[in-house]
Amino acid sequence: MIHIVRFLGYFLLPAFCLLLFYFIFFSQSNLSTLQVDSNKSYFEEEDTISANGASTQLEQLSTLEYSEPLSQRIVDYNIDVELDDKENQLIGSQTLTWVNPGKKPVQELFFHLYPNAFQSKKTSFIVESGGSLRDDNMKKNSYGEMMIHKLWTNNGKELSQNTYFIRPDDGNPHDFTLMGVKLPEPVLPGKQITLNMTFSVQMPYVFARMGYVEDFFMAGQWFPKVAVYELKGMRGREDEGWNLHQYHGNSEFYANFGTYDVLIKVPSKYIVAGSGTLAGMHESDNMKTYHFRAADVHDFAWSASPHFIVEEEVFHLENANNVKIKLYLDPLHSELKRRYFYAAKAALENFTKWYGDYPYDTLSIVVPPQGGNGAGGMEYPTLVTAWAAADKEPDSSLERVIIHEIGHQYWYGMVASNEFEEAWLDEGFTSYAEDKVMEKEYGIRSKTYFEASYITSPAALKQNAWDYKYKNEYAQNVYVRGKLVLNDIENIIGKNQMDHVLKTYFQQWKFKHPSTEDFQAVLEEVTNQSWADYFHEFIYGDKMVDYAIESLQINEISNPEEPPLYEHKVTINRNGAIHYEPVSILFSFSDGTFIEKEWEGTDKNKHFDFIHPSTLSWAAIDPDHTIILENQHINNFINTSVKSDAKIRWNLLLTDWIESVINSIIW
Repeated sequence: MIHIVRFLGYFLLPAFCLLLFYFIFFSQSNLSTLQVDSNKSYFEEEDTISANGASTQLEQLSTLEYSEPLSQRIVDYNIDVELDDKENQLIGSQTLTWVNPGKKPVQELFFHLYPNAFQSKKTSFIVESGGSLRDDNMKKNSYGEMMIHKLWTNNGKELSQNTYFIRPDDGNPHDFTLMGVKLPEPVLPGKQITLNMTFSVQMPYVFARMGYVEDFFMAGQWFPKVAVYELKGMRGREDEGWNLHQYHGNSEFYANFGTYDVLIKVPSKYIVAGSGTLAGMHESDNMKTYHFRAADVHDFAWSASPHFIVEEEVFHLENANNVKIKLYLDPLHSELKRRYFYAAKAALENFTKWYGDYPYDTLSIVVPPQGGNGAGGMEYPTLVTAWAAADKEPDSSLERVIIHEIGHQYWYGMVASNEFEEAWLDEGFTSYAEDKVMEKEYGIRSKTYFEASYITSPAALKQNAWDYKYKNEYAQNVYVRGKLVLNDIENIIGKNQMDHVLKTYFQQWKFKHPSTEDFQAVLEEVTNQSWADYFHEFIYGDKMVDYAIESLQINEISNPEEPPLYEHKVTINRNGAIHYEPVSILFSFSDGTFIEKEWEGTDKNKHFDFIHPSTLSWAAIDPDHTIILENQHINNFINTSVKSDAKIRWNLLLTDWIESVINSIIW
């Protein structure tokens, strides 16, 4: 934690100067201005519907049928839940049908009870997160929990006494986020079991993706959710079995695909946004019941507020599925609907062209109110949340977060990687895709060279989310370093081939829960070359590139009959991993001349010798900033007039500034 007074007094002004230097001399694109293509409109010849929540009311609930399966539907949820807005509680009942996808009998089921992460200060989530996520803090004495009141089979066999809690990751006796239940008889391969349960959820003040703020409610990870049963060979498993992890401070989620039929009962003043399709709505006795259905998804989330301003538009792209975009605006952003819709349609158009169809007929966007950012910037199948409406005229982060969360519909929603164990396959890929849309649609180009400086604690990309040493290390690697690795691969193979790699990966692995090794196999298949060494260093390992100017010697060669000459000896070291393309070094002399050299960069060091009529003024490694995974930029440059102790002070300044910024990059 940086002391604010020390930071303002000693670091802020130099940091500003350093940033200004970087932006003036090293920038090649505009970061601050949105540049929307004036020749393109996503609003021409489309039906626009303005709704207040009541316009979709039906006298009877629809009998909407599920489409042909896109996924292996292992789970089927039928949930009935009621919101008690006075006590900030959910009262629910659930019928779950689970199909055994394996080849062995299964004697017990396991459920994630995510709200129990907020049960006390001693849960694994709170201990690891410190009660803080994305600069949003858990409110004092605002706890949450989930209670399972009754659990029974379809034939009436009571199973409540057969439940127990496990803590496979840390053995924390105060953590109750993972519950097992012993079944009266095993579920045979290919057969199914149906369990019924009643439950209640005490919602905390909105924090870490769920809770309330005044009369706004966000229900994320709110129902008892069965864990994933993985098959032999899936993600490298040697034998089939349950994938079991608690709810950790860094980790997000992983679940099997299936169908959801959800009834949400709320006081009549509330408008509800939910995953999937609104099949109908019924109102009686001052209560509304919303009926949502979703298929080929692995989660269900919803939000409720009496203040939502609901806008609907249809996204249409030739040869693609029509998508109804439903925007649930906070009143403070009522004038910003065009920005939200443009960003959503730009994301859908580009991701559809680059990767494949968005197969669902609805995409809902929820804008939380001021003070509700604990619910902001999050993805669920067919439903995403924006940043909270804190500013009436927000900057381009409005567009960026919408595009990022819609990107998650592909890498989290459809490809559905294991976010417990391989979070980079979701966050890194989504951050990469987000940058591409921001550059194409708004002219905002990501400064990968500068972003590499964020990586002060590089770590392996493939590892459990909770095994990173601290929150910043998780963010630096899973979000930033993961994205930079993908950009580096693109630099090596070219944009067209990278586009082919990602489209092939998406098409081959959608709805199948791939691993890092599966992505590597696709990359090797498309490029017809081995990437084993690269993955060993940058993905399974913690390497970064670091080329440094180690030493410089200048000696005058005297000749009374000739002008003086100067002998230069410059040593360049490779301190990190190998850059897979030639490394450029530029030498500038005091007479205004330049010499540029290239080095393969594979050896540990390289010596450059010059005899020149003037002395060297400065030397720079990679002057055009093409080495994406280089994070120690301070040693890439030497100026003969700058003392070494001054360079050290600048390096420490940059490191401190990076540590203070990194918390804000997690979406």
